[in-house]
Amino acid sequence: MPNHTYTLGFIGIGLMGKPMTLRLLEAGFKVNVWNRSQQKLATVVAAGAIAHQTVTSLLEASDIVLLCLSDSQAVQDVIEHDIAPFVHRTRLIIDLSSIHPTTTQALARQLEPLGVHWVDAPVSGGVSGAEHGTLAIMAGGSVEDVEIARQVLAPLYQRLTHMGEVGSGQITKICNQMIVSCNVLVIAEMIALAQQAGVDAEKIPQALSGGFADSKPLQIVGPEMATAQFEPVKWHVKTLLKDLSMAVDIAGQHGKAIPMSGLAKQLMQLHGDRGFLNQDPATLIKLYRPD
Repeated sequence: MPNHTYTLGFIGIGLMGKPMTLRLLEAGFKVNVWNRSQQKLATVVAAGAIAHQTVTSLLEASDIVLLCLSDSQAVQDVIEHDIAPFVHRTRLIIDLSSIHPTTTQALARQLEPLGVHWVDAPVSGGVSGAEHGTLAIMAGGSVEDVEIARQVLAPLYQRLTHMGEVGSGQITKICNQMIVSCNVLVIAEMIALAQQAGVDAEKIPQALSGGFADSKPLQIVGPEMATAQFEPVKWHVKTLLKDLSMAVDIAGQHGKAIPMSGLAKQLMQLHGDRGFLNQDPATLIKLYRPD
């Protein structure tokens, strides 16, 4: 069961941060919140979260701080400008963002002399998983720190796996995204081909359900692609592009070739350059069916 003696701070109330915060509140945690766009706090404040005007104020009121930010630069900015100079009460950062493992390790080393520990805990499962508490979380950090994260994050996940030292959670998430991104692209390619060949593509997810070709992305984006239903936006093309870019970078660091993910990055970049960076990945069908 979650340890409600911890007071939490949550930074980043966006697509994923909002449902996560709501579940933590529902589970009985006291949650302090901060977001660059203060108007995004309305829903969680109405549910009982305590809004703070500054990160410094949030730090003073929180034992553990959770981050759910867009990318490596956003996390680095918050740590270097808002947390590291003013940290007082907080002794553990749990980063739910998906960022570069090298950045993760550098920030953890920066905070260590201040007595602040780090757990990288990126998540998979999308907004629906955050809303229903069925996320998969891959965690990096010490055994003791990950055990605390396991307790605190209990309302959010179906599975939390300790992958190793700090940074290993981020590497595992990148591996996850390599599979997801390639899967979504081939689903788009397949749906377009089926439609062009005269098949009722709306039935394909149902027809393949339970077989070797089945997957959560097929069941989610397949029907959306077949019917050109791109709203509401549940996740972003730019997120997959960011993660594929990190995969290519890490592969280069290790002298490894990842041709499938490398091609996926190029296709994702092409789609993004056409104005779809902030759109749902279901729009990837337009790469193959640009009508």
